[in-house]
Amino acid sequence: MKVIEIRNLVKDYTDSAIQVRAVNQVDLIIEEGEFTAVVGPSGSGKTTLLNLLGGLDLPTGGEIFINNIRLNDLTATGLIDFRLYNIGFVFQAYNLIPVLTAGENVEFIMELQGKPRSERRKRSHELLESVGLADRIDSRPSKLSGGQQQRVAVARALASRPRFILADEPTANLDSVSAQNLLDIMEKLNHDEKITFIFSTHDVRVVRKARRVITLEDGRVVSDVRQV
Repeated sequence: MKVIEIRNLVKDYTDSAIQVRAVNQVDLIIEEGEFTAVVGPSGSGKTTLLNLLGGLDLPTGGEIFINNIRLNDLTATGLIDFRLYNIGFVFQAYNLIPVLTAGENVEFIMELQGKPRSERRKRSHELLESVGLADRIDSRPSKLSGGQQQRVAVARALASRPRFILADEPTANLDSVSAQNLLDIMEKLNHDEKITFIFSTHDVRVVRKARRVITLEDGRVVSDVRQV
């Protein structure tokens, strides 16, 4: 089943009066349950593409459909609500709230959704258990390693039961063991729960795990390969 479709997508930025085309007439379909890596050199448009898919940035041209909803038609408030219920995000910098515990960080999205506290606490524990951190539910981010913080970020991304997760360089700040553990967890979630993952990455470990690799250069798709 089709989760994402983009048609003739374009994103321009103006830098010192010079117009830069970060995404250049991209057409793409992502099916449910894919484990996809978007790769390419720095400046190729990887992060911009993910930001557009997540509604964090607005296209200059073209169309984005997610679950058959045209993102172009949504207001700013509509995009916030759409992200809250449909998309999970994992960022390179973790972006955990430092004054909250691991459990509270995972609960935060559910609190925004208006879920009752008992439901939030139960799901938070289940998700942290799924990433091997049930025993750190009451630890604040400063007491966790980088790899542990990123696993909390994955649990938080799953909290809203999203249709797909956008992961922007999720292994960039991790040592090799932590990166491999994180990828194994994501792969298992993809396999067991059919959650769609889309990565922007330079990491060859992510590329090896991916079942589809989309290569960007100068904002264009130059290669789209499915791997066994």
